[in-house]
Amino acid sequence: MTTTHWLLLLLLVVSTYGVVVTIIASRRSPALSTPPQRKIVNSEEEKERGFQQTADEALRLSQTFQKFVPRQFVDHITKNGSSSLELGHADEDDVAILFCDIRGFTSLSENMRPHELMSFLNSYFLRMNDPIHQNRGFIDKFIGDAIMALFDHPGGNADDKVADAVQAALDLRKALNIYNKHRKNSGYDPVNVGIGIHYGPVILGTVGSDDRMDTTVIGDSVNIAYRLEALTSKYHADILVTAQLLETISEKSDIKARLLDWVRVKGRQAPIEVYEVLDHLPEAEQQSKLKAEVFIKQGIEHRKQQNWDEALEAFTKALEVAPLDYVIHHHINVCHEYRHQPKLQIWSGALAV
Repeated sequence: MTTTHWLLLLLLVVSTYGVVVTIIASRRSPALSTPPQRKIVNSEEEKERGFQQTADEALRLSQTFQKFVPRQFVDHITKNGSSSLELGHADEDDVAILFCDIRGFTSLSENMRPHELMSFLNSYFLRMNDPIHQNRGFIDKFIGDAIMALFDHPGGNADDKVADAVQAALDLRKALNIYNKHRKNSGYDPVNVGIGIHYGPVILGTVGSDDRMDTTVIGDSVNIAYRLEALTSKYHADILVTAQLLETISEKSDIKARLLDWVRVKGRQAPIEVYEVLDHLPEAEQQSKLKAEVFIKQGIEHRKQQNWDEALEAFTKALEVAPLDYVIHHHINVCHEYRHQPKLQIWSGALAV
């Protein structure tokens, strides 16, 4: 990032938090901080030392502000060489969006005192941070107990961004397992999370008013990733992704995923195919779910045609392969709900969720 862009970052956060950056200059600059009766130092060495101290303090301040506004975000909205950061600056790009949320957070936190809750969240976020950064992603924001992360490293293509996001999700599961072992040793209940990932276009920019700006990421892709995370609880799955995301992955990729459902999420009309990532599961469970997927696909195709008896037959075969698979039971229940109803004139087969 250029020096100009770092200055823009400082200006953005200064406007947000009311910090007066000129305090640094007044503290360090001989022309401003030297009392009238004090002899002005003419030594070039002293001047250089003063400038270096000012630069060091500005760097520390910049590094602090990066904790509020990610460097990668500022890179986006200043990449066209703008000399100022103003309200409404925006950039559009294709990125991988990851949402990670604690399941049952309300019941988990209701008996905690405020300081205990903050300690728990910070301990949890600390462990979730590294898997994201180690896979070239960055945390855009914390939303209560949820994490929203973006994967859009410089020079990366679609395949790289998606592969990094999926690997980050798998590493988040590993980090969570380690965290839960520590919680168990300390007498605390385990924590579980749901993760949703989607790849697509977003707009990164600044919003707000003249005296209060904030950074934001908006777009249909963000909504899809958010809704996927919410669906993890419905389908009893850990990591959900879209068909669109999987289509960007190279054929050489060894990511294992199986089709779960054909749904219409809140906030959009077009249906999406939802897939479950399986790589972190025991090998036997992976194999049974992949074998059952053949019949799940058949059942969903019959559902699209409102052929409920045929759909029920396909899902029943899937159940024989994976009798403990919750998703199959869900599909069977849907068939029983619709099979005795009149056929709908307008029907895509996508369930509203």
